[in-house]
Parts: sequence; structure tokens; C-alpha cells
Amino acid sequence: MSHTSNFQPVLSIITIVYNNVTDIERTIRSIVAQDYPHIEYIVVDGASTDGTLEIIYNYQKHIAKVLSEKDEGIYDAMNKGLRLADGDYILFMNSGDELYAPNTVSSVFQTASDADIYYGETEMIDEKGVSLGRRRHKAPEKFTWKSFKYGMSISHQAIYIKKTICGFYDTRYQLSADIDWILTAAKKADHIVNTHRYVAKYLVGGMSKKRHFKSLKERFHILTKHYGLMSNLLNHLVITFNLACYYSKHGKTND
Repeated sequence: MSHTSNFQPVLSIITIVYNNVTDIERTIRSIVAQDYPHIEYIVVDGASTDGTLEIIYNYQKHIAKVLSEKDEGIYDAMNKGLRLADGDYILFMNSGDELYAPNTVSSVFQTASDADIYYGETEMIDEKGVSLGRRRHKAPEKFTWKSFKYGMSISHQAIYIKKTICGFYDTRYQLSADIDWILTAAKKADHIVNTHRYVAKYLVGGMSKKRHFKSLKERFHILTKHYGLMSNLLNHLVITFNLACYYSKHGKTND
């Protein structure tokens, strides 16, 4: 794997937020603290009324674009962010999530030049920012579009995708469209790079946990779309077995 210090593309980091005054500042601060000079930071707010906007505007000199208006859900808001993005790569870092360290972005792009996708590992954190350890799904050594057949092994916050292979989110899905979005891009990717480092902190919870059954139904539909029904049914037998083994060893999972 080649290492380079000359490859410095523009990274569009997009934050989606709605009425999250508790967490938004932690996310913004992790982004404005980056030592990488070529970041286009975009914040898409769903017309918050709880003080979130005031915090966003406190950091306005560090934010390239702020859009605040009603939306039709999180993936509609993410599509708005994609339409605003002018960078070479896209990263979603939604409210409550954080870049792992101030040198994270620079380290990612020093790993290799001109990859279609870069990815890394994710640390889980609670609402106080306390570490809960690595996600249950460890990032695969080599990622392809087939890598999600036993679960989403790379979190949304830990994958940098070249804008030229990014589509828009399918807003028919309310909770799991990120899986479809990543797999669709991965099918177009020729050069995918594992950075072999922690790149993100993920705030556990979210809508997919609050509406877990609907999320699982959406995931099954998406994975059937990409892998076929019979393969997906067999894969889910493996998922069920793996979960049972994990629960017996660790108890209830946060991931």
C-alpha cells in the first residue's frame, strides 16, 4: 500500500441535525479541530427550535454552508446535504457523532492516494461521550459490496466515499437507507482502502434503535435486493447464530 503526503482532496463533511442542542456542539468541535486544511463543512438542520441553531451559528465561520428548513426525514435531509456538497469525497458525521481525533482526516488520506472508498474502525460512546468500546461488528480487513451479508460491518460515520460514485439515498427507507447507499457505492468502487485505524465515534441509540423492528424489516429488504432472497435467508441464519453466541458471552449489545 502506498503512502502519500501530497494527496489532499477536498472532503465534504455533512452533519444532519434536528433539535439536538445537547450533542451538536461536540460534533461540530470534533470537525473544526481537524488539522486537515481542505474540509468543506455542511450542516443541514431540520428547522430546530431548541437552541441548536444558535450553537451552529456560533461556529459559522468554520462552516461552509448552513441550511435550516423542514425536511421529510433524515434521508431527505442527507440528500439535501449531498446536493450542497462540492468536495471530492463525502463523509456523514451526524449530530452526536465525532471524528476520532484531530488528525483523523489527514491520516485517512495519507493512507493511500485516490481511493474510491476509505474506511476504518468505530468506537461507540454514550450520551456523555464515555467510550463503550469497539462496535460488535469489526471492520473487515477487505471491504467489498458483499461484506454486509452478515451485518453492517462498517458504520456510516467511518466511510469516506468519492463523490463521483455517490448516489442519493432511497427515501422509501426511513431507518436503514444508509446500508443501501453504501452497498450501491461499493459496487461501483475499484479501489477500496482499509485505513487500519479508528476514524469515528458513534453515539449509540438513534431512531433505528428506537424503532428496531421496522429497521430490521428495512434491512432485510435491502439485503435481499443486493444479495438475493435465498442467500439473504441463509445469511440470516448465520446472523442469528452469531448473535446468540455474542449474547451468551457479552449480554445485550449496544450495536
